Amino acid sequence: MKFSVKSESPENQCSACIIVGVFEQCHLSLAAQQVDRISGNYISSLLNHEDLKGKLGETLLLYNVPSLLSKRVLLVGCGKKSDLDQYQYKKIIQKMIQKLNKIGSKEAICFLTDLSVKKQNTYWKIRQAIETIQDNLYSFEKFKTTIPKFSHRLGRLEFNVLNSNELVEAEKAMTHALAIASGIKASKDLGNMPPNIANPTYLSSQALKMASKYDNIITTIISENEMKELGMAAYLAVGYGSKNESSMSIIEYKGNPNAKAKPIVLVGKGLTFDSGGISLKPSEKMDEMKYDMCGAASVFGTMKALARLDLPINVVAILAGCENMPSSDAYRPGDILTTMSGQTVEVLNTDAEGRLVLCDVLTYVQRFDPDCIIDIATLTGACVIALGHHVSALMSNHHPLACELISASEQANDQVWQLPILNDYQEQIKSKFADIANIGDRSAGAITAACFLSRFTKKYHWAHIDIAGTAWKSKGSTGRPVSMLVQFLLNRSKAVNKK
Repeated sequence: MKFSVKSESPENQCSACIIVGVFEQCHLSLAAQQVDRISGNYISSLLNHEDLKGKLGETLLLYNVPSLLSKRVLLVGCGKKSDLDQYQYKKIIQKMIQKLNKIGSKEAICFLTDLSVKKQNTYWKIRQAIETIQDNLYSFEKFKTTIPKFSHRLGRLEFNVLNSNELVEAEKAMTHALAIASGIKASKDLGNMPPNIANPTYLSSQALKMASKYDNIITTIISENEMKELGMAAYLAVGYGSKNESSMSIIEYKGNPNAKAKPIVLVGKGLTFDSGGISLKPSEKMDEMKYDMCGAASVFGTMKALARLDLPINVVAILAGCENMPSSDAYRPGDILTTMSGQTVEVLNTDAEGRLVLCDVLTYVQRFDPDCIIDIATLTGACVIALGHHVSALMSNHHPLACELISASEQANDQVWQLPILNDYQEQIKSKFADIANIGDRSAGAITAACFLSRFTKKYHWAHIDIAGTAWKSKGSTGRPVSMLVQFLLNRSKAVNKK
């Protein structure tokens, strides 16, 4: 899909279709008012006859509207004017793109940027519209032998801003949105791949391909033998039950004019399949455990967006690839592992494996002298119980970093909610035989998992994002939280530019 922005009146548009908004109680958006005036009150007369009531998501397609050059006008219901918020705006955009594809319009001009969304500007509306459209059009058909063909699918969409002074911001929104959407797609594609193909080696191959495509990316692969030399026994133990070797991919991006500037480090859990190991998971929905690498997939997508945006910051990304399987070589409940940090861990459940992989990576990345570290992981089912499937969990040992991420999540409409990691919770992961146990009791499982990781992050500012409830849904990978992470990097890059 091709996108563009411009600033012109609806009466001057010659298009296959223009889109305007209509609210309940016969209230028209600014563009709809212009169309109504030009057409001799054609739209308002339809509303008076209740052809369209303006309810959220309603649509009405008009042909041959008097005095208009465009062939068709699509009216989209926007609900109550006073209630229009971020959630409703995305619903409006979803209904718009669904209807446009259904009617077979190959190109259209969208005037919905004139809608007044609470606390949001033109930049936000265009960026969210493009991200929403691309998300709505996404499909994963790589392994289908028969793919439906759409001969009249929408190929071009222009966004019209009423004020020409906003064109610069509109162009920037489009640039950011397209980069983020490409990152989200890359994350989704990686997450949706079947585990018999997308194993740890495949993850590393994709990281290497990224480096070959972008000049500002360097990728290094750390093999199992190198991990052994480094003392990453916890990470390695998780993968010993699988014939697929563990593989850690390091993706470096250097864009800061100051070569010595400390990097932001992103760590993604990449369990390409998690059977639970000896602590075998129930068979129901076990197929979804291919999504246990969505933390790594989101970091991969974020780096792709970053490479396209060419931001003036330094970032190091780690894809922690591993597969957790039961076999005679698998690690067991009762095992005690010595982590790279030297701390010992008693394994009480082999299905609490993500933290064992991450703890060694969080120790390894100290060599980069990071400004901060953010790990992203589908870590706990307890997070799903706590927050459901709408909001990711955030925990951090540094309040300013947590506030930055919360702000970025609100800007990107990719929500997180902060949970505490107080010392009181550390009592739950005490071990009788080692320094720490890899699980606590059933209460506050998302928090105690973060408490475990915090034992390995005392030397730097760190945040943990648990995406177990948001990384995928019934139709597949969501690509979250790529949008939030890119927004965080955009905000950091603005800070660099101001120096």
